[in-house]
Amino acid sequence: MDDFFRLVLAPDPLLPWQAVVLSLVLAFASSMAVAWVYVRTHQGLSYSRSYVQSLVLASIIACSLMLAVGNNLARGVAILGSMALIRFRSTMKDPKDMVYIFGALALGIAMGVRAYSIGIVATLALAGAAWFLRYVDFGARRHHDGMVRLFLPSDGSGEIALRESLDRHCRRWVLITLREVEAGRFAEHDYHVALHDPDGARTLLDDLQRVPGIKGVAFFSQEATVDF
Repeated sequence: MDDFFRLVLAPDPLLPWQAVVLSLVLAFASSMAVAWVYVRTHQGLSYSRSYVQSLVLASIIACSLMLAVGNNLARGVAILGSMALIRFRSTMKDPKDMVYIFGALALGIAMGVRAYSIGIVATLALAGAAWFLRYVDFGARRHHDGMVRLFLPSDGSGEIALRESLDRHCRRWVLITLREVEAGRFAEHDYHVALHDPDGARTLLDDLQRVPGIKGVAFFSQEATVDF
């Protein structure tokens, strides 16, 4: 029995405790950096706080597994068999969420096998690529900034001033809906607009409200890069 405990508790000469602590700390730091980038660049309605925390924990677990396996084939087979019993049934709406999970696991594995330089460079590369794609809005297909809805008298008064106002504030605008309301006294106009200034919606609304006869002016923002 004493020999058993000495074998279990004796430090591995190939893996001193300092290396274990360093690997786990680096796995934690790298996954925290990736999780922070995910939070700052996330778009859409599928955000989950537990998912962000899972990124950090998954990296630490992957690191721990690699440290435990080391160069021992028997340990690797045993861990592989135990992991095969786990069924992961979580579904992810955004494919990018799965990419971040793989990224966190990869960083944990890199730190676990003590490939520190690879793990650090990979963290910087992943974070930099995520920020770059977010900054350039890569992949977006944005044709309009929003939709303007207003009510104009059916006799056509104010239509010329309305078109002039849209020309002043919009690079491009197109009428998408026109229908009569209030027993034909007013016509509801819906326009898709692309503004000269993406932050100029308030200025456009103020200008439209000064057009004689117009009422009920509203602007609906359209963000084409947000997933629902």
